[in-house]
Amino acid sequence: MTLPPLPSFPALASLPAVEHPDLVAPPVAAALAGWAGAGEVAVVGIDPDLADTAAMSEAYDIPMTASGNCVVVAGSRAGDERIAACVVRADTRADVNTLVRRMLDVRKASFLPVERAVAETGMEYGGITPVGLPAGWRVLVHDALLDEPVVVLGSGVRRSKLLLPGRLLAGLPGAEVVPDLGR
Repeated sequence: MTLPPLPSFPALASLPAVEHPDLVAPPVAAALAGWAGAGEVAVVGIDPDLADTAAMSEAYDIPMTASGNCVVVAGSRAGDERIAACVVRADTRADVNTLVRRMLDVRKASFLPVERAVAETGMEYGGITPVGLPAGWRVLVHDALLDEPVVVLGSGVRRSKLLLPGRLLAGLPGAEVVPDLGR
């Protein structure tokens, strides 16, 4: 059986992510090792100073519609904390105050403090990705990303990015595809 070609962009050198665990955060490498879709995931090295989406998009000529930003949101109800990672197309913002808050069934949803998000994910700030998140976290995926032939995501570190077909996002552990998650 032949695997499809690795996702790529002309300005980046795609490598098979499962064969380069040194280029991703340890939780990401572990998740890729056990995920059926991992054979279609590429990793690309980037300048860590260009890890933020707008800078990366400009430097490597990547459309904002092909980038997925991952933000971690939390809220609580009756002492029960509820956490979700929201993956939205980079030209939008997660609808945290209305849609995500309702989905989590909490009175108020807020971004998880950076220090806590980094500590709990085992990933670097600016590189947090929906691949390899803690078990039990919901992963809310913007439906618009599924139609992208190649989506750029964090790799858990700032010095690289993951590239994958958008349709694979629906198959991530804990993934829930949400229409209009990004506004």
